[in-house]
Amino acid sequence: MDEKKWQAEKFEANRPHLRAVAYRMLGSRTEAEDAVQETWLRLVRSDTSDVENLSGWLTTVTARICLDLLRARKSRREEPLTVQIPEPMVTHEAGNGTDPEQDALLADSVGLALLVVLEKLNPAERLAFVLHDMFDVSFDDIAPIVGRTTVATRQLASRARRRVQDTPSATEADLTRQRHVVEAFFTASRHGDMQALLAVLDPDAVFRPDAVAARMGSVSEIRGRADVAKTFHGRAQAARLAVINGAVGAIVVIGGQLRIALLCAVNEGGMITNINVVADPQGLRELEIVLVEP
Repeated sequence: MDEKKWQAEKFEANRPHLRAVAYRMLGSRTEAEDAVQETWLRLVRSDTSDVENLSGWLTTVTARICLDLLRARKSRREEPLTVQIPEPMVTHEAGNGTDPEQDALLADSVGLALLVVLEKLNPAERLAFVLHDMFDVSFDDIAPIVGRTTVATRQLASRARRRVQDTPSATEADLTRQRHVVEAFFTASRHGDMQALLAVLDPDAVFRPDAVAARMGSVSEIRGRADVAKTFHGRAQAARLAVINGAVGAIVVIGGQLRIALLCAVNEGGMITNINVVADPQGLRELEIVLVEP
């Protein structure tokens, strides 16, 4: 069999595994697909005739690519107010090798709560934890990827494991419940559906912008379901769901910069009781944000 054809067949056989590794590393299906595609390009350019375990080689290459992306993402986020959040999943064109059903399986296999916690890990910790704890890759194989000794890599994973276990966060069920409510609210807002807006707002709902947001919208605090619904009717076109400080809300990113964060409080009855808007630059810098992909 022609070597390039053999490589292509082996790569396709490993593609689901590589996408799973990349998704758990990056938390973004779009970025994960890009990482897997880059792995393919590197395979095509490489001489793998001496590689005994091609599956392991592909996993290592994918992990290195993801580690570079995580480090670049962390560096960008340290720039004032420049928030490079992974892009949400878009509808795929036919023939590009992606499978919407597989995307759904990937999302279900890594709960939103876990992705929120993983975002708190540094890139090396995240790689060590994901590869070892989720994919049973040995520390001997992970060590060269992160540039550490085997012992140090084991410590990375152990530290990451403790942080994952010790970090208080909303349960998956609670985040899912919040997501359904908040998503319904912003969908109704964009479509101008007043009845749908009213259906997810508590009778005593409060809209409370900070000083900067109030100046931007020329409104101050608003109380009551009807008035809050009127405020959002036909608006929020650029709002994107995100977990903000451990609860589901929404953000507005313009030109790669985080401009507005909407912190939503959802009661046990499944209604939004408060929407606090943060637009002050310092306040935005202090928020922990993980984008929620559709």
